[in-house]
Amino acid sequence: MATVSANKTKNKTKTKTKKKDRYGVAELKTLGNDLLSSASNINNLPLLLTFVSPSSPPHHVLESLLSLHSFFLPLLPTLPSSSSTRADDDDQSQFIYLTWLRSKFDDLVKSLVEILVAPQCDETLKEVVLDTLMEFVKVANAGQFHSVIYHKLLRSIVQSMDPVAFLVDLLASKYFKYIDIRYYTFISLTKLTTTLDGKDVTDGRVANADSTDESQLSSKMEHVIHNMYYIISNVPPLESSDDTSNIEMWSRSESDVDAADKQPNPEKHNKNVLSAAKIAKKMKLKFTKAWIGFLRLPLPLDLYKEVLVNLHQAVIPHLSNPIMLCDFLTRSYDIGGVVSVIALSSLYVLMTQYGLEYPNFYEKLYALLVPSIFMAKHRARFFQLLDSCLKSPLLPAYLAASFAKKLSRLLLSVPPSGALVITALIHNILRRHPSINCLVHRGDNVDEGKDDLRKDEAIDANLDNAKTGAMPCQKVGIDHFNNEENNPKKSCAMRSSLWEIDTILHHYCPPASRFALSLGNDLTVRAKTSEVNVGDFSSGSYATILGAEISRRVKQVPLAFYKTTPSSLFSETDFAGWTFKLEETSELISGNDESATKGLSEHDHGGAVKRQRIECP
Repeated sequence: MATVSANKTKNKTKTKTKKKDRYGVAELKTLGNDLLSSASNINNLPLLLTFVSPSSPPHHVLESLLSLHSFFLPLLPTLPSSSSTRADDDDQSQFIYLTWLRSKFDDLVKSLVEILVAPQCDETLKEVVLDTLMEFVKVANAGQFHSVIYHKLLRSIVQSMDPVAFLVDLLASKYFKYIDIRYYTFISLTKLTTTLDGKDVTDGRVANADSTDESQLSSKMEHVIHNMYYIISNVPPLESSDDTSNIEMWSRSESDVDAADKQPNPEKHNKNVLSAAKIAKKMKLKFTKAWIGFLRLPLPLDLYKEVLVNLHQAVIPHLSNPIMLCDFLTRSYDIGGVVSVIALSSLYVLMTQYGLEYPNFYEKLYALLVPSIFMAKHRARFFQLLDSCLKSPLLPAYLAASFAKKLSRLLLSVPPSGALVITALIHNILRRHPSINCLVHRGDNVDEGKDDLRKDEAIDANLDNAKTGAMPCQKVGIDHFNNEENNPKKSCAMRSSLWEIDTILHHYCPPASRFALSLGNDLTVRAKTSEVNVGDFSSGSYATILGAEISRRVKQVPLAFYKTTPSSLFSETDFAGWTFKLEETSELISGNDESATKGLSEHDHGGAVKRQRIECP
């Protein structure tokens, strides 16, 4: 039975294909003209609909679409909805006819949506199809926005497995400037995110499936989320304004425009001001719902990072209540690594501008100070935010000391560009917090009597070692700072010192050692010192350091030649007590040559004898 039904389907497909092959562009144009000229040719409607498909040639699709568009456009306001029922006073035959037309219009919309996302269709054809669908959205609901058709359009774009950048760019360039299209875009995306979020998804995978299906569903889910992000990131948010003249509506009817032009009185103007405020409020609510719903989805790692990068600029300022992002951002900040570095920007905005309280903020920030952060992609923004977070004079001394000591310890393991950034950060910390300047130079807090006693003990110990031939015993310095501790309170930084700064003074890179000299000044005198702009060093690298050194003007340049002709390979000051004379050197060389010649001749003679002994008689 299954084979018979399959054969029947194949035969029907072949019959339709043969019928399509009999019609050319001229025949389709004739069918369209007949349909538009008389209602008696209504049977041409299903025939023209068969040519609106992704498998049809583009010129056939265009010709059929022109006729169908002209036919349906004036009838759309009179067509009943798909779920409507006939009233008692309506004509039954008329209602059946209009319902049949409505079903054909739904078939046309479905075919247009399939063409829109079909990979084999031409981009020019897709642009025409998109314009046709948007025209139906405008007029199909008696002059009001037809949200059902628009939702089908967006759903097909979001669920498409093929690239959709061209379609989204078309929407952004031609239609996202209209306020009602943006409004319903946010509503549709909220519905789609609710549908995806309602599934049993764990790390982007749907439960109750085998391993092969899991990977396929996971990749499909990631593709859908990428498409959704590309749409929502291209919808511009509404700027708050009291002027309604800048607001454009896609589905605004002509009667509304005429009424607005005929009544330009002050009362109407005040009403327009209020309506603009209401529109802005509603747009913020829909914008917030769409983004909050999107952020609940299991975002892929690459998309997760991209969202965090743009969140503080493109999303937070336009939300109705930005504090709603606190859970998402704190979870991101707790992940650690690069994700925490990227999430710091948005979290800092919520804390400084919207009053978010995050008790463990500085502990998490302290834990991010690792050598790998100096090679991260977003290190420039991180160092600027780190400098801003340590700017407050209300920070406790132990916290400022912990950050200064942690940064100074990183001086031992970072590249030269990182050493410049650390020096700038330590400079600003010491200047803002004079209470921790004891870390720069810490003296021995001991009494003179105890100091003399220790000296005597050390001298006696060294004398004993000299008699026995042992090495003298030297006391090793103790650094109380615990570099492995992630809690600044327990790091014991206040008992330590910034001895690592002395090592940077002897750094092999001249800019690093020169810049470290500024830490030797008395930074507590704020009138004679100024803060360093960390942004000038935050994005440094070997290339920027080399470029700065090449363009730097110096008074004395190292020469590649001798100012005076040298008379010997080494000067007498290089090797005290050694003499380098030409006569002795030549005699030594000649003597070595004679001995070498003699030894070579003996070697050759011995070799000849050996060869004679080896020869056969």
